Amino acid sequence: MTPLTDLGEVVLSDRVDGNKEFILRPSFSAMTRIGSPEEIVAAYATIHGSDVQHLLALCAAHLGMLPDWMSPQIYRMAEKVLSVSMQVLQACCEEDITPMIGEWKGWSRYIVYRPGKLSRNDIIIIAQHLMTHGVIGKAKVRKLQRHESSTTTAEFNAMEYINAARTHFEMTREDAAHLTMTEFALLLNAKYPNQKGLTREEYDEVMDDDERRWRQMMDREIRQQS
Repeated sequence: MTPLTDLGEVVLSDRVDGNKEFILRPSFSAMTRIGSPEEIVAAYATIHGSDVQHLLALCAAHLGMLPDWMSPQIYRMAEKVLSVSMQVLQACCEEDITPMIGEWKGWSRYIVYRPGKLSRNDIIIIAQHLMTHGVIGKAKVRKLQRHESSTTTAEFNAMEYINAARTHFEMTREDAAHLTMTEFALLLNAKYPNQKGLTREEYDEVMDDDERRWRQMMDREIRQQS
C-alpha cells in the first residue's frame, strides 16, 4: 500500500501480525471524529505542546527555572499529549489500531498506558503530521477568506470545507468529506490559479452565491430521494 504522503496519508505496518497495514488519512471526516470544531483546535494545540510551552514560559518568567515540584505537572501534560495524539491517529483510521498505538487500562487505583508497537514519540510526531494536513494544509494557497482576519482561530469547522468542496468542485458529500485540507487547497489553487484574494464585499457576494448553489444541490438530492 502506497500512501499519498503529499496529501497527508500515513501507512502503519505491523510486520509481526502478518505484515498488516493500516492507512491513516486526515480527511475532513476524520477531523470531525476528533470532536467539535473547538475541540479540534484544542487537540491541534495540545499535540504541538502549547500547554507545556506555556508552563515553561511562566516558570522562566517568575522562577527563572523549572522547580522539581513541577515535575508531576509536566508528566501529566506529557500524558495528555500522548492521549490526544492517540485519539488523532485512531480518528484518521477506519480500523482499530490499538496494536500499533497501545491503550489506556485501569490498574488498581490508577490508569496506566500499555504501549503498542509505536513509540510515544512516533505517535506524537505522526499525529502532528496528520493534523497539519487535516486542519492547516501544506500547500501555499489562500485560506477561506473568512479565516484570514487573524492568525489564530478558536474552531475548525470541517463542514464548511466539505460544503465548499461540493459547491466549487461539484463533488458528492462522501468525496468532499474524504479530502484532506492539503488536497482541498491544491484543488482550489488549480481551479483559481491567479487568485489575488477578495475584498470583504466580493467575498460576501461569493458566499451568497455558494449558499444559493448549496441550497439548489440539496433540493435536487431531496427530490431524487423522494
